[in-house]
Amino acid sequence: MKFLALTLIPFAPDPVTGIKPSTTDRLRAVVDNAVLVEELGFDGYCVGERHERPFLSSSPPVILSHIAARTSTIRLFTGVTTLSLLDPVRAFEDYSTLDHLSGGRLELMIGKGNGKAQAELFHVTSEDQWERNREGYELFRRLWREDKVTWSGQYRPSLDEAETWPRPLQQPIRVWHGSATSQASVDLAAKWGDPLFSANVTNPIEPYAELVRYYLERWVHHGRDAEDALVGAGSAGYYCANDSQEAIATYRPVFEARQAAFRSQGMPVVFHSLDDAIERSSALIGSPQQIIDKVMRYHEQLGHEVLNINSDGAGLTPAKHRATLELFQSDIAPTLRRSIPSRPFLPAAA
Repeated sequence: MKFLALTLIPFAPDPVTGIKPSTTDRLRAVVDNAVLVEELGFDGYCVGERHERPFLSSSPPVILSHIAARTSTIRLFTGVTTLSLLDPVRAFEDYSTLDHLSGGRLELMIGKGNGKAQAELFHVTSEDQWERNREGYELFRRLWREDKVTWSGQYRPSLDEAETWPRPLQQPIRVWHGSATSQASVDLAAKWGDPLFSANVTNPIEPYAELVRYYLERWVHHGRDAEDALVGAGSAGYYCANDSQEAIATYRPVFEARQAAFRSQGMPVVFHSLDDAIERSSALIGSPQQIIDKVMRYHEQLGHEVLNINSDGAGLTPAKHRATLELFQSDIAPTLRRSIPSRPFLPAAA
């Protein structure tokens, strides 16, 4: 199994101290955290894309370019690139440039995104967002592979023998399809033979496992070997300590602050207590062995080779944040790497 650290760059007061950093400090902390997780042995760092409060992740290629300059081996993921909102030509230019600056360490994860504010900013509706995502991706993949593209579609001006620069370093790039609860992204991934990344955050495991099963069915329907399908999955939170009671006590204010934020934004609350979340959600809270056991249970249903964990460190002192990530690498990751085989990521270019 391989491991990513993920951030959507939430921008809110610390759930323990109540102190809210400046925008500058928050963004710099994201870059510093990427340097830390590379040092500790994680396989990838994932930056989300959101275009509304309380997030500062509206420009992943800029943030990932800065991270690329501060790191040398870690894979750089988007989570997700919202192609339903973006001009595929402009997205190609940004990410092809980043592909070179990172030495070919880029891994794209695409999806339609969510949130009312971003839909209003980009004039995207719930009725057309999936079709925009599909059309945007199918143009994007051609731009990545072809030196000249002639194309016409519904949501951007047509292209006639269009050339896009710079041409990318990786040929082709691997594109993951981020999936929450809709079959649309699953269908698109299976159609093109791309890997699937299950959000695996908001609900219990059942709807996510159902979508993975559907992905494998559609994968085979398109004439592919089921053994070639590749799945990654998220988690709803992470904190590990040698003692499970200590882990729960430390993580409780983080969980309660998140619940309060959900309620203030009118979002449904599925898990009504931390105990409920530990029992029924993908949250990885507890001792190393408890976390290993839970990942293995989820793997039985999802079959995932890649796992991402939230690495923001909200509510933790810098020392506790580093300690819990170190504990993941020393006491959790080795067992999961041995138990769950995973295909290699490409090495960085020399």
